[in-house]
Amino acid sequence: MRLSPAELAALVEGTETCPHRFLGAHPLADGGQVIRALFPGATSCRVLKDKAGRGEEMAKLADLGVFELVYPKSAAFRYRLQVTYADGTTDGTTQVHEDPYRFLPTISEPDLFLIGKGDDHKVFHKLGSHVRTLDGVTGVSFAVWAPSARRVSVVGDHNLWNGRAHPMRALGASGIWELFLPGLGVGARYKYEIVGAHDQTPFIKTDPCALHFEPSPNHAAIVCDVSGFVWNDQAWLEQRRQADSRARPMSVYEVHPASWRRVPEEGNRVLNYRELGTQLAEYCTRLGFTHVELMPPSEHPFDGSWGYQVTGFYAPTHRFGTPLDFMAMVDTLHRANIGVIADWVPAHFPRDFFALARFDGTHLYEHADPRLGEHQDWGTLIFNYGRHEVRGFLVGSALSWLERFHIDGLRVDAVASMLYLDYSRKAGEWVPNRHGGRENLEAVEFLRQVNALVHLYHPGVVTIAEESTSYPGVTKPVAEGGLGFDYKWNMGWMHDSLDYFKQDPLFRKFHHDKLTFGMLYQWSEAFVQSFSHDEVVHGKGSLIGKMSGGDDATKAANLRCLLAMQWAWPGKKTLFMGCEFGQFAEWKFDASLDWHLLRYPLHEGLQRLVTDLNHLYRQDGSVAAKDLDSRAFAWINANDGDQSVLTFERHGDDCAWVVVGNFTPVERTYRLGVPFAGKWEEAVNTDSLHYAGKGLGNLGGVQAEAKPTHGRSHSIEVRLPGLSVVIFRQKR
Repeated sequence: MRLSPAELAALVEGTETCPHRFLGAHPLADGGQVIRALFPGATSCRVLKDKAGRGEEMAKLADLGVFELVYPKSAAFRYRLQVTYADGTTDGTTQVHEDPYRFLPTISEPDLFLIGKGDDHKVFHKLGSHVRTLDGVTGVSFAVWAPSARRVSVVGDHNLWNGRAHPMRALGASGIWELFLPGLGVGARYKYEIVGAHDQTPFIKTDPCALHFEPSPNHAAIVCDVSGFVWNDQAWLEQRRQADSRARPMSVYEVHPASWRRVPEEGNRVLNYRELGTQLAEYCTRLGFTHVELMPPSEHPFDGSWGYQVTGFYAPTHRFGTPLDFMAMVDTLHRANIGVIADWVPAHFPRDFFALARFDGTHLYEHADPRLGEHQDWGTLIFNYGRHEVRGFLVGSALSWLERFHIDGLRVDAVASMLYLDYSRKAGEWVPNRHGGRENLEAVEFLRQVNALVHLYHPGVVTIAEESTSYPGVTKPVAEGGLGFDYKWNMGWMHDSLDYFKQDPLFRKFHHDKLTFGMLYQWSEAFVQSFSHDEVVHGKGSLIGKMSGGDDATKAANLRCLLAMQWAWPGKKTLFMGCEFGQFAEWKFDASLDWHLLRYPLHEGLQRLVTDLNHLYRQDGSVAAKDLDSRAFAWINANDGDQSVLTFERHGDDCAWVVVGNFTPVERTYRLGVPFAGKWEEAVNTDSLHYAGKGLGNLGGVQAEAKPTHGRSHSIEVRLPGLSVVIFRQKR
């Protein structure tokens, strides 16, 4: 195969889409073979045929550094290339390389077919960078999707960021570009230099599928190999696989890793992943939480986005260590029997040009029409869920977190913005779907697909929707026409509860329906009752700061009531860090929580209450098992708004709770019906001295009497402290 002037020009000018056609070793029609090499800046190149270093000089075809050597009568043989550069002696500037253009593609035709259909569910094993051994040679394979590009090159420290040195080959019509670079390994920094379909000037992009990135402002991807990590969480994974999460207690502690706890003695530095694993495991075990939820752990460029504007959908952020360190954190938490849920953000991505935006010079990942492709609230771009490869990229991201990093759940952010084409848009600013409706049909199908695949490949993993509308069937199985989430955040209950506890107790009787309205829709979905970071930012103040009261003690009493109602209400639980001890300051992403507050009884008491609520919830696991069963809940009296008292029952197979809330500062003697005779233990009393309350209560419990009340044959007369919730329990 001789090189024509046009073919040589294509190599020199960087317009050849498959440099492997001409570079490397190729047979000649009349026998023998030709070897060509590309080394920009080289003055000479030799073909080395054996380990002794004997070789022959190649002819230089172009000043760029294209070399050729013809072997008229020669079978194929293994070879290396000895390259000498212009600026020095042989010892200083001569290097020996394996030829990257002699290797076969690392992605097969069947793989390309599945990727193009969006049906390669683990595309992350093909795209991105991977340490491999091919034909006995260790190196790194690179693959990236850029269908409209005219040239894509791997650039990095290895080639002085020269885009002419290592052009990739386009694999047919797939839009995927691929190259294997021998000799590279873990730690190599790289990006892709791309010439777009309508561009003359190359631009640089980082790898969408990379596992590790360097900090701003460079954002280079870093070759990473996590295959050698030794996990010690097999017991955890097995019990997770066999368990039904809905039938188990689930109490989630939401954490922003950069601001949970810092090290003031070392310049207020953030904890690294391994420190976070150790300290969160101890803290959550002590307080009784079953899971940690990490605000988006994915790579992101701007601290102030809290991780919700993602540029590395497969990579744990570099801020706290390497992917191996992240794995160690998860492993530590699992060995402490703490699950790990990650916030996952497939709803949008930032406009930062180094990442996904106009990736190959076109609107590749996003819609070209701004009515479909731009998120007006956040100034970000919206994924084109109708494109097979985009869906495959996002599905791969979800499954990568579960497979590679053993994550136990995905809390999917901003689901409402995905479901509706007119989300936060005025008339004329959105495009109806093919039926003329407002639902984003492609996004709906994507969510169904990702939920189905998560549950197929990883039984026991949970998915949680942050969905603030009344879209039907969010937690209904995909097979039954639902979206397939395991849980949905109960935004309505959260807003109503906060609105109620903001009210002066004098006027709460006029807002009693805020406490009861949620039960009208409680069983329509599988709910998580959540007080998240969204409630303590953007000038909203802290959770304790929202409570009614002219002094700290009254605010704390109201917060104790709110937290007890959250735990007593049917459904799983999520609480943002700092709320468990009543931090007064609004959350700041760039500072530690105010841990010093725990020196004071009021804050220590709140933390003790959350601890006792968690332990009661877990001890009475049969009640938690009925969190989503309407038959296990009953109002005792939902209508005593005049006294601002609310009473209800929770039932498990071997245990029952009677919950009594008194939401004015007036102490009361109160009779209420109970479902069973016998003694009712006072399991939690938020007014206990143990929680920095006033210490009023029922001496540990009360005996039921055969006095019919509230439609029950037995009742108890109890002492209700002002601003308190009391949970009575009885083992059956």
